[in-house]
Amino acid sequence: MDRPDHGSHVLDTNLAEWAPTDTPGFWEKHLLRDDRGSTVLMRVDPGASYGLHHHDQLEEILVIEGEFSDQDHTYGPGQYCVRAPGAEHTSHSQNGCTVLLVYRR
Repeated sequence: MDRPDHGSHVLDTNLAEWAPTDTPGFWEKHLLRDDRGSTVLMRVDPGASYGLHHHDQLEEILVIEGEFSDQDHTYGPGQYCVRAPGAEHTSHSQNGCTVLLVYRR
């Protein structure tokens, strides 16, 4: 969905299909995209991992279910992490998880 220019717009994420990413075991549903960033639901399969990487944008992560880990911590439901642009990190989930990701320019 693009940024609305008026009113409210609704997307039922339960009806949207999970789309594979370039990384095996990582799936996404794009909720909002525009020139300022994006909002994405991401599902990580049990045991899936992605090596050291970074993003050019501010990254916000809210764990919805399961456990999401990086090289320093494991985050559970309701926990929130924010990363500065360029901050290097890993991503993985031992038992699988769903997270909300927000990327901002």
